[in-house]
Order: sequence, then structure tokens, then C-alpha cells
Amino acid sequence: MGRSCCATVTTPKRDPVGSSSEAYELIGRVMSELNFGRIFRHAERFGDEVAVHDLRSGHRTNYGEHFERVRQVCGAMSALGIRSDAPFAVLANASHHYVELWRAGLVGGGIINPLNTRLAADEIVYILNDSGAEILFVDAANVRVALEVRARVPRLRQIVQIGEDEAAGCDVRLDELMSEASASFPTEPNERAAAVLMYTGGTTGLPKGVLLSQRAIALVIYRMLIEFPITTGTRFLNFMPMFHIGGITSWGLLLPVGGRTVILPAFEPIAVNRAIREHEISLIGAVPTMLAQMLQQPDFEPGMLASLRLILYGAAPMPPSLLDRLMTLSPDLSFAQSYGMTECASTVTVLNPLDHRRGGAPLQSVGRAAVGVEIDIRTSDGGPSARGEIGEIYVRCDSTMTEYWNKAEQTQDSLLDGWYRSGDAGHLDAEGYLFLADRVKDMIVTGGENVYSIEVENAISSHPDVIQVAVIGLPDEFWGETVHAVVVCDPAAIDEVELTAHARKTIAGFKVPKSWTLQPDPLPVTAAGKILKRDLRERHAAR
Repeated sequence: MGRSCCATVTTPKRDPVGSSSEAYELIGRVMSELNFGRIFRHAERFGDEVAVHDLRSGHRTNYGEHFERVRQVCGAMSALGIRSDAPFAVLANASHHYVELWRAGLVGGGIINPLNTRLAADEIVYILNDSGAEILFVDAANVRVALEVRARVPRLRQIVQIGEDEAAGCDVRLDELMSEASASFPTEPNERAAAVLMYTGGTTGLPKGVLLSQRAIALVIYRMLIEFPITTGTRFLNFMPMFHIGGITSWGLLLPVGGRTVILPAFEPIAVNRAIREHEISLIGAVPTMLAQMLQQPDFEPGMLASLRLILYGAAPMPPSLLDRLMTLSPDLSFAQSYGMTECASTVTVLNPLDHRRGGAPLQSVGRAAVGVEIDIRTSDGGPSARGEIGEIYVRCDSTMTEYWNKAEQTQDSLLDGWYRSGDAGHLDAEGYLFLADRVKDMIVTGGENVYSIEVENAISSHPDVIQVAVIGLPDEFWGETVHAVVVCDPAAIDEVELTAHARKTIAGFKVPKSWTLQPDPLPVTAAGKILKRDLRERHAAR
């Protein structure tokens, strides 16, 4: 479709960012439908359908039973003194308890502050002190860290244990509070009310608290249901962390269709393969590296994927060879890629199943603007970028964050006239497909030339023996920086000479890595599956 010279692609958008919401008066107070409570109550009609199945604990409840448990959690939160406008923190692995806490918070019980379980104690102390959370829910696997940080967080009043395992040192168990407190749902929240306080970090600097409203959460749930073929009867296997915004499928996306959430505490490829087959899973969400690991298991056979109907992936590009293999193994399986960020409550662009079937150049993109989203590409000074020119990606949608918690200056720098500055670099083609180039901060400048690592990674990953790759810039006195590639492969099966020749087929010579590291061990990644390039740069620059 045609576009202006400003390289902007627009899909329908109901009202400008920051405008007054549509609201109506009911029983003397303002109501609005764009809140999680409405979505949650809608799912009550699926009473006898299985809502949650936790494979580790064996816990399995239908929607009627699950609703009662969430009601009890709301009662327990009220007994703990958690207000609807106050953050409460959760430090735990994926479980049915975590789903219940998400939903209890989002229906108005409090502002949920999920904590990354991979963070160091100092980082958790920083987040808890910054958020002001007074109650910390923790499972047995993470209780040691919770007790370690307690003395350094003056406002932390109580540590509440969740889960069936025993763990000494907590003040009270959630299940005890649930049985003792009066079970009741809170007043339905307004769409502008704060709902989630999620701290970003792991690839750059200190974490920042992203504050998302009820409106943002509701809109992104509806947006994803429009874009992805998720229907009644969907069985979703969750093995991703629930502290990441990508966990929205487990606690939000399945409610309107009465889907089933099946939970593993973490990703383990053998367990994932078996769970897909044994529980007739129809939907999973993963990063490409996980999918590759699933196929590499000794006991893998195509029949394990027979029930799958849709794979959602993101966080990293899908190597063409891996996508080809998956589509060959399971011709009826659909794929969808999403690109998004915490600051926009998840998905902003989608490469849908039809795009994957058509193939061609769009497969190297992250898709087109999702419904209700606008994408703009701008130069370093904020001006319009020419069509096809790489620049910074700006996003405008009504699911954009309210603010960075306690960081007015950074909020002002990131939210400009209703647009969110993503910090990612990319370009739009004539049909509106968005092609990522890099994080702006990760761009490599070598001999005065800009090299975008994703372009180089795509060239290298197309080699069939490459499992995983990260391209970074290393300091160089003459060139400023040189391009270095860290490749996960079998070093006995391939060498630098072959990889250099392969890369030269599709990219310019100055973009081809000048140095290589070939290793069998996987790359360091965040819990969300994003490669920790900062760690790689520090490690390899020191050599």
C-alpha cells in the first residue's frame, strides 16, 4: 500500500493517545469497559472448562473453581492491607499461584510488580525500594534471595510464601490467608487506573519501572486476539517466565476464549516435547533458540508436534533453516511473530501466519503494524526518515505506558507528542513491513560505516550448521570498532573460513566479521530469551 515520505504506516486507531476515554455513569460512579475486570468476568461463562493445569504440582481447576481461588486471593490481599493503587511484588517461578496473583491484581486488588528471578540481590533491592512495594510474594525456589534482601528494604512489611513446598523464614503462607480472609472481588477499576509496574532491564543499565494502565492491558489483549488465530478450545503450554510481559498469554489472552493454560515452571526441551504430546497442546510461545533445542532432543519425533496449531515467537529472528524445517515437519502448523516492548504492553507489529505461508522477503521482517498501532521511522535528530532508510523506530498506540516510575526526565525523553521512542533501529518497506536493524546503542561503527548486527546475524544464521549467533562490536584503535561474531555450533563441523565465505554471499565485505568465536555452549540470554550483548562485549573485549 502507498505511504508518505515520512515512512509511517498506520492501522485504524480509535482515539489519540491521552484523549478522554469513553465512559458512562453507573450506580453513581464512572465505569469503562477497557479494564481487566471486564475480561475476567466474561470468562466465568466457561465454568466447567479447564482453566489452569499446573504440571509440577498437579493442580487442575476449571473456570468456576479458578474464579473462586482468585476471589480468595483478592480477599487475602485485602487482609494484607494491599490497596488497589499500591504495588505488590512477586518473586517466583511460573505456577498456578502466579497466574492467580496476576489476575487478582489486575481485577483491582493492587498493582502487580513481577520481579525477574535472574536478578542479583542488589538489583532486587533497588527495584523494591524504587517501587515501594510493602508485600512480597515468594515461592520456595526464591525464598533465600527474598530473606537476604529483606533488611535492605525498609518498607517491606511482610514476605508471603506461595506454593506447596515448605520454606522457612516467611511471615505467612498465602493458602492460610486465603482460607481465613473474607473472599471478595474488589471494585472494578477505571481504565486509567495503574495495573502493572514492570521493570525492564538485563540488556542495558539499571532497570526502569514501566507503569501500565488497565486500558493498556485490555487493549493489548484485544489486539492480540484480533491478530492471532486463538480460538475456543485452545490449550496453551506456558514454559516462559511469568515476570515478563510476554507472559500475557498465560494470564490474559486465553480468558476471552475460555482457553486452558498448562504450566511448566521453566523451559526444559524434553519436558516441553512430552507435555505437548501428552496434553494435546495447540499453542506455544517461544524464542527460536528454544524451538531449535526441542528439535535437537534425541527422543524428538514429528508426532510430538501433531496437536500444535500455532507457534508464537519473538525476541529474536527465526533462522530461515529452522523455519523451513518446522514447516516441513508439520505442514498444518501456523507461525506468527510479534515484535513489541514492555513500554507498549507487548505486541505492536505482527508477522501473521499468511505472511509465513507466502514466504519471501517479509520473513526477514517483524511484520506490519498491529491493529490500532502506528509505526514511524525517524532520523537521529527526530526528523522524518525516507522510505527504506534505517532510523529509530517510534510507536504510537493507546497501550503505551503511563510513565517510567519515579523517572520524570526519562519519561519525557521517551514519550514525545504521543509517540514512544523505542531505541530500536529499523526501516519500513513499501508494503509497511518493519525490518529491525539493531538497538540504536548496539549499532557498530567501523571505519565510519554503520553496521547493524541483525543484518549480519541473519546472513550467518542462514547457514544450516549455525544454531545461534550474536554479532557485536569490539574496540579497535584503527577502525574504532571491528565486527565480531559469536557462533553456537559444532566447531568440528564448520570453521571461520566457511562462515566468512557464506556471509559474503549476502552482505557487503565491511559487514562481514573480522573475528569469530565458535563454541558449542549457548549464548547468555535474559529470561525473556534476548541475548545479553553487553555481557558478550565485556567478555570478548577483555581477551
